[in-house]
Amino acid sequence: MNISELCIRRPVMTVLLSLAAIVAGAVAYTRLPVAAVPRVDFPVITIFANFPGASPETMATSVALPLERELSTIAGVDTMSSINGQDTTQITVQFVLGRNIDAAAQDVQAAMTRAQRRLPIDMTIPPSYRKVNPADAPVVLLTLSGGDAPLYRLNDIASTIIGPALSRVPGVAQVQTYGEQLYSVRVRLDPDRTAAMGLAFDTLQNSIAAANSNTPVGLLNGTRQQLTLRANDQPQSAAEFGQLVVAGRAQAPVRLSEIAKVADGVQNERVAAWRNDKRALVLAVLRQPDANTVEVVDGVKSSILALQSALPPGVELNVMLDRSRSIRDAVHDVQESLLIAIGLVVLVCFLFLRRLTATLIPTVAVPISLCVAFGLMYVLGYGIDNVTLLGLTIAVGLVVDDAIVVLEAIVRHIEAGMAPMQAAIRGAREIGFTVLSITLSLIAVFLPILLMGGVVGRVFNAFAATVSLAVIASCIVSLTLTPLMASRLRGHHAPGKRPPLLDRVLEGGFQGIERGYAWMLDRALRFRLAVWALFLLSLGAAAYVAVVIPKGFFPVEDTGFILINTEGPRGASMAAMAEVQGRLSEALLKTPHVTNVVSNLGAVGGSISINQGRLFVELKPRQERPPVEHVIQELRRTANGFPGLRVFMQPIQNINFGARQTRTQYLYSLQGLRLDELYDWAPRLEERLQKLPQLQDVNTDLQLDSPVVLVNVDRDRATTLGVTVDQVRQALFSAFGARQISTIYGQANAYPVILEALPEDQRDETGLAKLYVRSNTGRLVPLSAVASIERRSGPLNVSHQGQLPAVVIGFNTPPGVALGDAVQAIRAVEREMGLPPSVVTGFSGAAQVFQEALAGQGMLVLTAVLIMYVVLGVLYESLIHPLTILSGLPAAALGAFATLYLFGLDLSVIAVIGVLLLIGLVKKNAIMIVDVALQRQRAGSPALTAVREACLLRFRPILMTTLAAGAGAIPIAAGWGAAAELRQPLGLAVVGGLAVSQVLTLFVTPVLYLGFDSLARKLSFGRGAVPAAAPAE
Repeated sequence: MNISELCIRRPVMTVLLSLAAIVAGAVAYTRLPVAAVPRVDFPVITIFANFPGASPETMATSVALPLERELSTIAGVDTMSSINGQDTTQITVQFVLGRNIDAAAQDVQAAMTRAQRRLPIDMTIPPSYRKVNPADAPVVLLTLSGGDAPLYRLNDIASTIIGPALSRVPGVAQVQTYGEQLYSVRVRLDPDRTAAMGLAFDTLQNSIAAANSNTPVGLLNGTRQQLTLRANDQPQSAAEFGQLVVAGRAQAPVRLSEIAKVADGVQNERVAAWRNDKRALVLAVLRQPDANTVEVVDGVKSSILALQSALPPGVELNVMLDRSRSIRDAVHDVQESLLIAIGLVVLVCFLFLRRLTATLIPTVAVPISLCVAFGLMYVLGYGIDNVTLLGLTIAVGLVVDDAIVVLEAIVRHIEAGMAPMQAAIRGAREIGFTVLSITLSLIAVFLPILLMGGVVGRVFNAFAATVSLAVIASCIVSLTLTPLMASRLRGHHAPGKRPPLLDRVLEGGFQGIERGYAWMLDRALRFRLAVWALFLLSLGAAAYVAVVIPKGFFPVEDTGFILINTEGPRGASMAAMAEVQGRLSEALLKTPHVTNVVSNLGAVGGSISINQGRLFVELKPRQERPPVEHVIQELRRTANGFPGLRVFMQPIQNINFGARQTRTQYLYSLQGLRLDELYDWAPRLEERLQKLPQLQDVNTDLQLDSPVVLVNVDRDRATTLGVTVDQVRQALFSAFGARQISTIYGQANAYPVILEALPEDQRDETGLAKLYVRSNTGRLVPLSAVASIERRSGPLNVSHQGQLPAVVIGFNTPPGVALGDAVQAIRAVEREMGLPPSVVTGFSGAAQVFQEALAGQGMLVLTAVLIMYVVLGVLYESLIHPLTILSGLPAAALGAFATLYLFGLDLSVIAVIGVLLLIGLVKKNAIMIVDVALQRQRAGSPALTAVREACLLRFRPILMTTLAAGAGAIPIAAGWGAAAELRQPLGLAVVGGLAVSQVLTLFVTPVLYLGFDSLARKLSFGRGAVPAAAPAE
C-alpha cells in the first residue's frame, strides 16, 4: 500500500492533517515580518573623527591612515574607504556577509584604541563609531518645530528627549540632526582693539577659560554640621560672558565686551536644514544593517506617540518622510497579484474540467500548499516581502500542476468505466513517478540559487526556498488529498443526459485543437529533418539574443522618494549655497508631482564639503503621477534653471549594494600610490567619460581647485623674533578655527564657548593682516612680520580606498541604457587611453556587484541544467532521455529573451532568475510525454507509435498545466502596483518562455525522442534503448 492508497482509505486522517496544515500556515502568516526585500545588508560600521582646523590632506595622513592601518587587520573586512575633508574624517568599513556586526563593533573599538597613540596629540576628541551604513537613506525624517522659539532651544529638546528615546528603538542605529543648532556663546574678538590693549588671542583664551571654571572647591566640616563650598556660578549667557574681566589696567579692568562682540549663537554655523521652505530641525532615523525597515518605523512612531506628552506646549514633532509606506504599498500590491493569480489559475482549471467539483480538487492544492509554505517560511526565518511573495505568486501556477496531472489520470480511468475508488488508487500509482520526477527536477533548478553566495544570492535564496517549499507541499497534496477527493467523484454526466451548452462548446473546441495538433504532429514526425533544423535554429537564435540583449542589474524601483545631491561652485560660501538651494526647493515644490522637500547643508551623512547639499523629495502616490523616471526628467528640467549649481538625482532604493554615500547610483574608482599621477589621470578620464552617451551625471570627488590661503612662516625670521611655528598655528586656529575654549554646563546639556575673529575679518585673507602673535618675550608680533600670505588651489576632499589614495567617479545611466553597456563603454575608454599599470581601476558598490553577478550568470544556468540532467538521469536510469526532456530549454530561453527585448527591458538579475524558473517549468511537458512513451515502449509498442500516442494522450494536461503556470505569472508580467518594475522582468520572461516553448516543444520533443532513441539503440547505452521501469510507489 503506497501513500496515496493509505490516504484514500483513511479519509478522516487525510482531511484533519490538511486542516491542521491550513491553520498552522495561517497563524504563521500573521507572524511573518514585512519588508521590502529579504535581509541582505552588509555589516557596515562607520568611524567618525574630528580635528578642528585640520586640512583634508592632514586629516588623510594624520588621522585616517593610522586608523585604517589598524582597521585593516580585523578579520572579515570586505572593503574599507574613507573621505577626508576640512576638520572631518569618515571611514566606512564593510564586512563580509555573515559577519556578526556586534562582534565586528568590538573589533573596531579595539582597533581604534590601538591607533589612538598614533593620532595627533592636539586631537582632544577621540574617534567614535556607529553601526550604520552611510549609503542608506533614512527610514524616517522627522521635523521639530515650535513657533517662534529659537532653534537652539528646540535643539535641546531634540538632543535630550527625542534623540535618546528614538535611539532606544530596536534596530535604530543613529538619530542624526540635520541643521543641528547646539547653543553656544561666540566670542568674536576685534583684532585691532585686542592688539591696542596689548592682548593676544592666546592670552584671552586662557583668561576666559579661567573665568569660566567649574571645578569643585571642597567642604567645611564642623563639629555638628557639614557645609558645601561653592564659588561663583559659571556665566550662562553671552551677556554674562561680556562682563568678564580678561585683563587689568591702571584706569579700569578690561572687560570682554570692550574688545569683542559676545553673542548667543550656535556651535556650527555651517549647517542648516529646511522643511519645505522654512528653517527647521530635521531628525533623520537611520536603521542598523540587517534591521527590518517596517519594524523600525513602527517602533519610531510608537515612541513619537509616547513623546508627545513630554514635549513643551507649542512644540510639534511631525513625520515628514516615511519609507515604510512604499514597502507596505508594494507588499499589498503583490498580495493582490497573488489573489489575481489564484483566480486566473482556478479559471483555467474550470475551463478544462468544466465542473465545480472537479475544479475544486486541484484548486484545494493552492491554499494548502501556500499555507504549508507560510509555516515553513516562519520556521526558516523568512518574511513577507517582494521576493518571497513573488515566489509564491509564481508558485500558484505550479502547485496545481501536480494535482492536475494526478486528476487527469484518475478521470481518464473513471471515464473508461472504472469505479472512482479503484480509479483513484490506480491513477495515483501510475502517475506517482511522473509527479515525483516533475517535483524533484523543478527543485533541482533552484539548488544553484539556494547555494549562491554574495548579496544577490541572499536576495534570491528566499525566492528559491519559497517556491521549493510550495512545490514540495503541492507534491504531497497531489499524492494524498487529491486522490482522496478524486475517489469521491461521480461520472462526468448522467447516462443519456446531454451536457450543458458551455460544456459542449468547450469540449468541441478542445477536440478541434487536439485534431489540429494530431495533424501537425504527424507532419512533424514525417519531416523530422525540418524539425531538427527548427530546433537548431531556436538554439542558435537563443544564443544570439542572449549575447545582444542589454545586460542590466536590478531594475530601478519606484519607492516614491528621490534623493537630490547639489554641488555649488568651488569655495562657495554657506550663505550662497543656502540661497540657491532654497530657491531650488521652492521650484521643486511648485512642480505637480512633489508633496514635500527636506533639504540640508553641512557635514551630515558623508557630505563634508560646504559647497554640497542634499534634498529629500517625497512624491505623490504612484496612481497620481507618472513613473519616477519621468518625474526625474521633469525635475531635471526645473533644476537646469539654476546656473552654477550641479544637480544629481536618483530614486531612493530599498536594496543597497554599497557602503559609500554618493551623488549617483554607480561608482568607478581609480587607485594609486603616487598622488601626482592619480590626480593627473583622474580628470582626463572623467572628461572622456562625460562624453559617453551611455553615461550621465558623471562626477568625481576630486576637487583640486578649491581656493586655499597658504600661510608661509619664515622660520628664521620667526626664531629671531621669538615666535614658534606652533604659536602661529595656535593664533590662526583661535582666530579662524571656531576654537572651543570653554564649556558651559547646563541642567540638561553642555554648551561650548567659541573663540574667533569678527565675521568681517574672516571673509578673506585681509583679516590675517590684523592678527598678532605673542612672542616668547611677551611682545606682540604682527603675523605679517613672520609669514607671507599666498592664495593657492587645493583638494576639497581626499579619498582613500583600501588605505591607498583614490579618486571615485560616479555616474548614472540614461533612460534606456543598460548598466552592462555603460560598463563596456568605460572599459573601452580605459583601453583607448592606455592607463599606466600603477593606476588601478575598478567598480564599487552596485556596479561591482553587477559585474560579479554577470560573471556568474552563465555558470549559474549551466549548473542548473547539469543538476537537472543528473536528477533526470537518476530517475530514468538513462543517459539519453534526460536530453530529450531538456530539449525544450532553447525555445524557452528564446521566448524569454525575445519578450524582454520586445518590451525594452534588460536581462537583469531578476530576469535571469525567471529563465532559471523556466528551465524547471518547460521540462515538465517533456517529462509527461517521455514518461508515457517509455511505458508504451515497455509494453511492446514501436518508438514512433509510443511517442505519438504519448503526445496525444498528454496534450490536454500539458496545455492545462502550461496555461495555469502562465496564468500565475500574468499579474506579475502586467506590471501592476508598487515596485512592479522589480517584478515585471521575471513575469515577462516566464510568460514569453512558456508561450514559445509550448508551441515548439510539442513537436520538437517527440522528434528528438525518436532521434535519441535511435542513437541509444545504435550505441547500446545500458541494457537497451528503453530504460527500466520506474518502481511503483
